[in-house]
Amino acid sequence: MKKSSLGTYVSKRDFRKTPEPRGRPLGRSGKPIYVIQKHDASHLHYDFRLEVDGVLKSWSVPKGPSTDPRVRRLAVMTEDHPMAYASFEGDIPKGEYGGGSVIVWDRGTFRNETVKDGKPVEAKTAVARGHVVFRLDGEKLHGGYSLTRMNERNWLLVKRKDAGADARRNPESSQPESVLTGRTVEEVAAGR
Repeated sequence: MKKSSLGTYVSKRDFRKTPEPRGRPLGRSGKPIYVIQKHDASHLHYDFRLEVDGVLKSWSVPKGPSTDPRVRRLAVMTEDHPMAYASFEGDIPKGEYGGGSVIVWDRGTFRNETVKDGKPVEAKTAVARGHVVFRLDGEKLHGGYSLTRMNERNWLLVKRKDAGADARRNPESSQPESVLTGRTVEEVAAGR
């Protein structure tokens, strides 16, 4: 039986106190998804998640994804999350791991476009090797991006030059609301 990659996720949470889903790895169903959750914890950041091998591979992006190909954004790899987390919105209690408000800021599907030596590279292998090229088809973000590992945890998230690129667009400020409920993190924190 394959060992679950969710051990770290489960060990960091007390599910009697947090509304986060416990979840389990799932088999692939159709096009792989991505989700970006805006998370107002000890500091505001965006959790960027790609469905790979039945879980959500996750990176914390402090400044959020950019639509400008000249901008490189730090993306700190965090623990894998269960697929059920893709629709999680709510408040993680203060004092719990990641305590703060969470919304689903963007979501959609993605297509892995990683190639090495002219041959396609499976997403799981690309993540393990530290370089993933992919195309997003989401509600707020579109087009090509890449994630490249700089060291053990730190990666760079970069927008590729294509029709989805726009140096003037700032979706973090112009579109702050949830794609699920229309709420902002501030409204979630206020209990609305």
